[in-house]
Amino acid sequence: MPNRLASSTSPYLLQHKDNPVDWHEWGDEAFAEAKRRDVPVLLSVGYAACHWCHVMAHESFEDPGIAAAMNEHFVNVKVDREERPDVDAIYMDAVQALTGQGGWPMTVMLTPDRQPFYAGTYFPPRPRQGAPSFGQVIGAVSETWATRRDEVESAAADITARLAAVSDAGGVRADVVPDSDDLDAAVAALANSFDRSNGGFGGAPKFPPSMVLEFLLRNHARTGSALALDMALRTCTSMAHGGIYDQLAGGFARYSVDSTWTVPHFEKMLYDNALLLRVYSHLWRATKSMLAERVVRETAEFLLRDLRTAEGGFASALDADTDGVEGLTYVWTPEQLIDVLGADDGTWAAELLGVTDSGTFEHGSSVLRRNRELDDPDDRLRWERDRSLLAAARSTRPQPARDDKVVAAWNGLAIAALAEAGAVFDRADWIDAAVSAGKLLHDLHGSGESPAGPDDPSTEAVGRLFRVSRAGVVGRHAGVLEDQADVAEGFLALFSVTGEACWLDRAGALLDALLDHFADPRGGFFDTADDAEELLRRPKDATDNATPSGNAAAAGALLSYAALTGSSRHRAAAESALAAFRPLAREYARFAGWGLAVAEAVLDGPREVAIVGSDGDAGFAELKRIALSANAPGLVVAHGPGGDGPTGPALLRGRSFIDGRAAAYVCRAFVCDLPTTEPSTLETLLAGGTADR
Repeated sequence: MPNRLASSTSPYLLQHKDNPVDWHEWGDEAFAEAKRRDVPVLLSVGYAACHWCHVMAHESFEDPGIAAAMNEHFVNVKVDREERPDVDAIYMDAVQALTGQGGWPMTVMLTPDRQPFYAGTYFPPRPRQGAPSFGQVIGAVSETWATRRDEVESAAADITARLAAVSDAGGVRADVVPDSDDLDAAVAALANSFDRSNGGFGGAPKFPPSMVLEFLLRNHARTGSALALDMALRTCTSMAHGGIYDQLAGGFARYSVDSTWTVPHFEKMLYDNALLLRVYSHLWRATKSMLAERVVRETAEFLLRDLRTAEGGFASALDADTDGVEGLTYVWTPEQLIDVLGADDGTWAAELLGVTDSGTFEHGSSVLRRNRELDDPDDRLRWERDRSLLAAARSTRPQPARDDKVVAAWNGLAIAALAEAGAVFDRADWIDAAVSAGKLLHDLHGSGESPAGPDDPSTEAVGRLFRVSRAGVVGRHAGVLEDQADVAEGFLALFSVTGEACWLDRAGALLDALLDHFADPRGGFFDTADDAEELLRRPKDATDNATPSGNAAAAGALLSYAALTGSSRHRAAAESALAAFRPLAREYARFAGWGLAVAEAVLDGPREVAIVGSDGDAGFAELKRIALSANAPGLVVAHGPGGDGPTGPALLRGRSFIDGRAAAYVCRAFVCDLPTTEPSTLETLLAGGTADR
């Protein structure tokens, strides 16, 4: 019989609706029940595409005996970390403080007052390599609660106090934005942990360092650093040739279990692919690399084909497992390649893709890799034909489940990436997809109500967002800082690409609400709003995780908005948030990439480009293309008819045609070089480094 989770909208919670565990969703009702029964709370946190979450669910939560013990001794609460990143952040800090490591599934024992006293991640069904079984943990915790309550409550209070102290220390205000010396030091620090053989930083497991790559590419664009570009190029090449990249369908997996990017953990997350789509677009801008262009096109195709929802947004993830088996959809043997392609092409493809008799994965199967780019046009045509045949054959296999909830922040990242890439590669369909997702976020996530229909969207800019929706129904959880910031970033990209002023207005409304409800008087921003649910503490984190930190994302969006509008309030707020990244630059650059990337934009201006012209004018179109493809860090673009009136985007006001021709103005802080009508002159202006300040 289904439990309480059957009424949830979260795909992750719905995966547990048939467990014999009497699950509750997070909320006052669960903790009130714990107080009434005088039992602790067992908090289990995970997400739908998480392999080890599935393993623990199958081994423990589906076991009637373990479930009975959980139900007898605890009130059991299940949380989707992607819906409630605030809850996840608070208790992940506790897990890391108590165990020295973190991850999912996350298991935390709480008092009825929500204070943690015991924590871990995955627990096996039987003792293993010194780790207790989940049943032993349940028994020991319930016994300690019953017989040594004073010790439990004292420990919980101590842990809570320590977490609060760390939070207070993290709020101390710094006064200086990272400068050029800081950013040079960050590049040097990254070089010390760079894997020169395989790309990336550190050893196994390896996660795509998306935010660090963005910083390195911006540093190269500003300074010409060969070292920064080399680290970015080597890493991007190794990932694109590795098993972490889907050589048939495009798109990247969450991480590689080894240091060579060979065997991935097979889930494919929207946020990784949105961030990496943008990185490879920027790599192409810097190098015109054929590899970068290939990855951009294939990853954009993956997003539109496999993650786009019927409502126009983008789903969160594809599962790591297929029918409970990791990698089942993706791996191949030489014989399977020959079955699809024939002997000649099958043997050729096996050599190209590193498919061997011994295999690189389980049971002699191999994850597809690329050992080289194909320079010969005939080889490229051959591979495209073979790739199409293999992809079609793979589509007949069982497929991984899709987590189809739409997360506002991650869709904001996808909107920015698709809009930028669409402009660079002249793909109107990518831009259209970005616009559709933007409309969904504004109309549905912004209002909390479904629009009456496609011809009746909300036109008024909204300031606050709901975090998730699914199948056109918005969830009840308020957006957090990254939602406000990443969606604003996406809307600003739409404004620059389409020229439609509504996107600038909508970004402004989100950022004004961000300033009003998320600002920390000591500097920077909290991850939750001032009217959000009160947790043990109000989370605030400057470091990146799987996605850019909320503070870094806010700084980037605020800086771009200020560059388009001339708003000193938004510029000052951006610099306030960036101050936290100065102490991180030299020692923790791997975890502060997005903030350092935004600091690169500050040092470059950022440059502001106003293109004045009329639609249908070839000169206007060419100037726009050059501006939107420029490699300057954090550059913003406004284009339209210009004029001297009080309305319209501020960057365009006072700009006019030159001798009746479309013209480009390149500015910093609204102080502009002489305008030009010549595309080659615009390219020269945008190729320059840091302006004298």
